[in-house]
Amino acid sequence: MAAKSFDMIVIGAGPGGYVAAIRGAQLGLSVAVVEREHMGGICLNWGCIPTKAMLRSSEVFHLMHRAKEFGLKADGIGYDLEAVVKRSRAIAKQLNSGVGHLLKKNKVTAIMGEATVTAKGRVSVKTDSGAQELEAPHIVLATGARARELPGLEADGDLVWTYKHALMPPRMPKKLLVIGSGAIGIEFASFYNTLGAETTVVEVMDRILPVEDAEISGMAKKAFTKQGMTILEKAMVKKLDRQKGKVTAHIEIGGKVETREFDSVISAVGIVGNTEGLGLEALGVKVDRTHVVTDTHCRTGVEGIYAIGDLAGAPWLAHKASHEGVMVAEMIAGHKVHPVKPESIAGCTYCTPQIASVGMTEAQAKEAGHTIRVGRFPFIGNGKAIALGEPEGVIKTIFDDKTGELLGAHMIGAEVTELIQGYVVGRQLETTEEDLMHAVFPHPTLSEMMHEAVLDAYDRVIHI
Repeated sequence: MAAKSFDMIVIGAGPGGYVAAIRGAQLGLSVAVVEREHMGGICLNWGCIPTKAMLRSSEVFHLMHRAKEFGLKADGIGYDLEAVVKRSRAIAKQLNSGVGHLLKKNKVTAIMGEATVTAKGRVSVKTDSGAQELEAPHIVLATGARARELPGLEADGDLVWTYKHALMPPRMPKKLLVIGSGAIGIEFASFYNTLGAETTVVEVMDRILPVEDAEISGMAKKAFTKQGMTILEKAMVKKLDRQKGKVTAHIEIGGKVETREFDSVISAVGIVGNTEGLGLEALGVKVDRTHVVTDTHCRTGVEGIYAIGDLAGAPWLAHKASHEGVMVAEMIAGHKVHPVKPESIAGCTYCTPQIASVGMTEAQAKEAGHTIRVGRFPFIGNGKAIALGEPEGVIKTIFDDKTGELLGAHMIGAEVTELIQGYVVGRQLETTEEDLMHAVFPHPTLSEMMHEAVLDAYDRVIHI
């Protein structure tokens, strides 16, 4: 059978994959994208979008309980977990269909099936209607990642869940154990805790949200504890004993192992790249700890083969994957491109309160040898935050004292996942403290705190 020829073949239609395919098509390339499961990948179907839909439901539920604070009355407040999940799944389905429409609109050939790179420039696809052979001088690997499962802590879908099970739960947990306090673990802990589950979070590191600034992690722990969560740091789940309707967790804390009972467990201990079945070893593509090794331009070292997104390593963020997809497509089309800078990509966690950051933490800036200036502004000093009934939180900025470079920004509080992009743009434009000081921020907005946090770093803060 003769192979169908394209300029570029993309394997995987997650955020990086479908964006790469569309951008390539916009630039005049003939493009095929192969997806084995869902158009839109994990993010759209089982990650970013459906989790935010569920978190929005819990956020509204939380606000309903605060109705009296706003001069409102709300009686008989409750929730229907099945309806919450149904809404989440409907939103994912809507966006899944949207990706298919975008690919069709841009004349991208979309194929559902399992792809293997059989040789340089050659891809074989197993579909429901038989095998298809494709060829292209450029192949982009965008197969994403899946939940890491530790021995003895494997998910079974009943008592022990991955993020997929947590998005379509068989029941509402009464006593929930969340293993891991990264963004995924904390978001699910926040969702279920808000709906009434007695929630315990176990983190092996010395603080929750370990990639965040230590000060922000500390404030998050205080907020979650106030909400009724139990936070166990420097702790490890050694074993899970599963019995009918319950799990006994053996948790090591301070060198001693204690047992606690739960009816549901969510394992959120990281991810592993989907490298299996792609034929990478035979091609000579280097894989390190399940992630494909690439250079700053996402090239694998094997001519004509690229890897983007979660498959290519941290940070494991959809927006990083999308920008890598654009960069690779433009590079293939012969355009001059700039590498995506991981240090200028924002990280967002959509728990209550929200957490967002970009750039170096205070500790990282000091370790890198910078003499720094640190500014902070609390939500309690902002009129809009008080009017919203959201006075808890802080915005923190870190500058290089000699150059005025914005080294990092870290936030905790209402809507900070929307605010952080201001500092992302600032870093992209290589802004200094002077530029940020001279910018006029609208009043009354939460964004004014971004201005005041800069002013505070230089002893010019007005409203505290």
